[in-house]
Amino acid sequence: MTQPEKKIFVTQPALPPLEEFIPYLEKIWENKILTNNGPFHQELEAELCNYLGVKYISLFCNGTMALITALQALHITGEVITTPFSFVATTHALWWNNIKPVFVDIEADYFTLNTAKIEAAITPNTTAILPVHVYGNPCNMEAIKHIADTYNLKVIYDAAHTFGVTVKDIPILQFGDLSVMSFHATKVFNTFEGGAIVCHDETMKKRIDNLKNFGFAGETTVVAPGINAKMNEVQAAMGLLQLKTIDAIIEKRKHIAELYRKELSGVAGIRFLEDIPDVKHCYSYFPILIDKDTFGTSRDAVYETLKEHNIYGRRYFYPLISQFPTYKGLESAQAGKMPIAEKVTEEVICLPIYPELDLNAVMNICDIIRG
Repeated sequence: MTQPEKKIFVTQPALPPLEEFIPYLEKIWENKILTNNGPFHQELEAELCNYLGVKYISLFCNGTMALITALQALHITGEVITTPFSFVATTHALWWNNIKPVFVDIEADYFTLNTAKIEAAITPNTTAILPVHVYGNPCNMEAIKHIADTYNLKVIYDAAHTFGVTVKDIPILQFGDLSVMSFHATKVFNTFEGGAIVCHDETMKKRIDNLKNFGFAGETTVVAPGINAKMNEVQAAMGLLQLKTIDAIIEKRKHIAELYRKELSGVAGIRFLEDIPDVKHCYSYFPILIDKDTFGTSRDAVYETLKEHNIYGRRYFYPLISQFPTYKGLESAQAGKMPIAEKVTEEVICLPIYPELDLNAVMNICDIIRG
C-alpha cells in the first residue's frame, strides 16, 4: 500500500490534447461567433443526435438550466413525484418553477425510483414524474410509462449520468416526454459545463430553443418568458472533440469498474452494483455500500481513511435531498418514510473512476478499503 503523491479525486475530466483544441479556437476567433446557435453548436447537436440515437436535442449552458427549462416547456405545475436520492439540482429545478416535490422511496438494487410506491403518492395536484437514472442505471421505464399513461402525467427523466446508455440496444433517451442531460466536467462526456434536453418532435424542439433564448421566435417576436441558457461555441467545440474519443473513454472506465469488482468481490460487508443484463453502461460512477456491522467499520470511517491517503471518494448522495433544510419540512420528506433511501445514503461511497486513473492506484484504493 503506497501513498499517492497527488490527490486522487472521485473523478477527473477527460481532456483532449491541447494542440487538438487550438484549431477550434482559431476558427472561433476567425468567424467571431461566440454563442447564439453558432456553427459548432449546430454541428454538435447533429453529431449528438447521430451518436445518441435521438431525433432532436437542444444544447444548454448547463444541465440545471436544461431541467428548469424542460419543466417550463411541458407547462408542469402543482406537484411532481421524484426521488430523494440524487444531486440537489434535480429538486431545485422544481423549486425554481414553484413546483412542490413529492419524494418517493428508491428500490434496493439500483437505487432508482421505486415504481411500486409512485401511485400512492399521486394526488389531484400531481402533473408529472421526475425520475433519475441513478449512476446511469435505467429506471423501470415501462412501469413509469404505464403509471403516467393511467394518470395522464408527464415524464421528464433526469439522465445526467447516462451518456450513451441503451437497453436492448434502444437508447434510454427515447423514453419519457423529455430527457435532460448534463455535460458537466465531472461527467463521462463533458463540454466543461453544459447540458441538453432530448425531445421527440420538431414542435417541442422549437419551443425549447425559444425558451432558452429569452423566448425569441424571431428578431422582434417574443413568444414566452424565456431565459438565457444557450451553450457557447467554446463549449460546443469541446464537445465535438470529446465525441471523437468517447468510446475509448467509456471503455477505460469499464476496465476500472471491472477491476474494482474483482478486487472487492467477496469482502464481507461491501456491496457493489453489477451491470444490468441487456444494458450498455457508461460507468459514470462506481458506488459501493458499506454495511458497518458486517464490515466492522462505517462508511464515514472508510471515507476518512481514504482521505488520509490523498484519495477523495464522494458520498453520492449524502445527505438525501429530503434531508436538506429547504425540503425537510415537506410531508413526503419526513424521517422513516423512505427507509431504503435512508439506509443507502448512510452506506454509499463512490470510488474514483476516470480514464486516466492508473490501475495501480485502483489496486491501492482496494488495499486501503480491505485494510
